[in-house]
Amino acid sequence: MTKLLFVRHGKTEWNLEGRYQGSQGDSPLLPASYDEIHQLAAALHDIQFSHIYASPLKRARDTAMTLQQDLSQPGLPLTILSRLREFNLGKMEGMAFTDVAERYPLEFEDFRQHPDHYDPTMIHGESFQQLLKRMTPAINQIVAANPRRTDNVLVVSHGAALNALVNTLLGASLATLRQRGGLSNTSTTILETRDRGKHYNLLLWNDTSYLSREPDPTDTI
Repeated sequence: MTKLLFVRHGKTEWNLEGRYQGSQGDSPLLPASYDEIHQLAAALHDIQFSHIYASPLKRARDTAMTLQQDLSQPGLPLTILSRLREFNLGKMEGMAFTDVAERYPLEFEDFRQHPDHYDPTMIHGESFQQLLKRMTPAINQIVAANPRRTDNVLVVSHGAALNALVNTLLGASLATLRQRGGLSNTSTTILETRDRGKHYNLLLWNDTSYLSREPDPTDTI
């Protein structure tokens, strides 16, 4: 049985400002976000991890490296996997949500609410199908490398990408990907597989109970 703990990176400047970051934009973590990553690490302290995997984008790497340091588990490896990066959002990256809604209203609405209709051609972005085609093999790789009953794995990635990935692993269709809602900064979502990735069970969705504050709308996507 492999247990996967999916962590969305800490809150960034662009998260606070309501801007799309995507796979090319990468604003720094807020100073307060490091305190929240420490709070997450404290909540995970009693779990023995076999590996940490992270997106190569700095906001995710910094989150993963802080967790690795705080957990203080000798020999705990951290591997960067490029397939765990955020959506390529093309022309929307760096733009405020309000500006995207005005300039690209169809793409804005479909990306958030109707993934089965989302067409990123105009913005030169990545589709949900393309994202899942690159991310799913990464999870297969992770599960294959950590097949033991006692394996607990941290996967540090991004809100939109993790939302699509996790719901797909649970069997959701493109049309129903958003039914569980969004994922907050520094949140934890836990899946387990008992058959080496053929099926997954949801144990916890978007948990932030260990944080000292309640998430606000700028935390969740």
